[in-house]
Amino acid sequence: MEKEGKYIYCVIATPQERTFRAAGIGGVAGVFTCGCDDLSMVVSGCPVARLVVSMENMLAHQRVIEEVMKEFDSVLPVRFGTIAAGVDEIRSLLAGRYGEFKNALREMDHKVELGVKGAWKNMDALFKEIVNGNKALKQAREAILNDRNKKNIRAKMEAGRMLADALAHKKAAEAEKIVDALRRTAFDYKPNKTVGDAMFVNAAFLVDKGRGKEFDNIMDELSEAHKDKIKFAYAGPLPVFNFVNLAIYPQEWEK
Repeated sequence: MEKEGKYIYCVIATPQERTFRAAGIGGVAGVFTCGCDDLSMVVSGCPVARLVVSMENMLAHQRVIEEVMKEFDSVLPVRFGTIAAGVDEIRSLLAGRYGEFKNALREMDHKVELGVKGAWKNMDALFKEIVNGNKALKQAREAILNDRNKKNIRAKMEAGRMLADALAHKKAAEAEKIVDALRRTAFDYKPNKTVGDAMFVNAAFLVDKGRGKEFDNIMDELSEAHKDKIKFAYAGPLPVFNFVNLAIYPQEWEK
């Protein structure tokens, strides 16, 4: 029979034993707290084995934390895939890192993560704008177009490099404008990796719940001002994964 451990989702400040309605990893119904003094970990039963890294499991991990966030103003997400041997080990972890967890809970009190992505709608128009605004790139493009033999591979490679550099510069400049408009309402922000040529900003913002409406209003203003050129994706409130993602053990399951 496979030994069962306790899958850990997050840390909260409560001395009370209680359950949550969200389904846990593997679809289990029993998500509950395991505590020590006034700290608890939110856990569910899980086989002590290598956890499958799948979108389904990662979404289950996030959904449980989001359910906890409905009732608690300070929630510390624990890194995906963390499994303790049992209740005694969880209580030992809480006791051993009590001061660390309490400090982190105070820092994250009443805060949420808001995610913003921005992508250009028309890349053909953007490339044309970049070329027309860059004299050297415009000349290189015209030289290639006027090459009757169409065999100047080196010129094409150089023009491609120049265009890529110009696009990277454009991305950085446009991302900075968006971030500057939003971060005045935030305690902190973190830029994340963008995907593809069109996406130029992908950032997470740590925001007090009391300023959420202010952040919403700025997003509305940005969306309206750039509606013809930029498509925004706005998500939140989310668990503060980009700002706290507790590592309880060495992540052997990732190897």
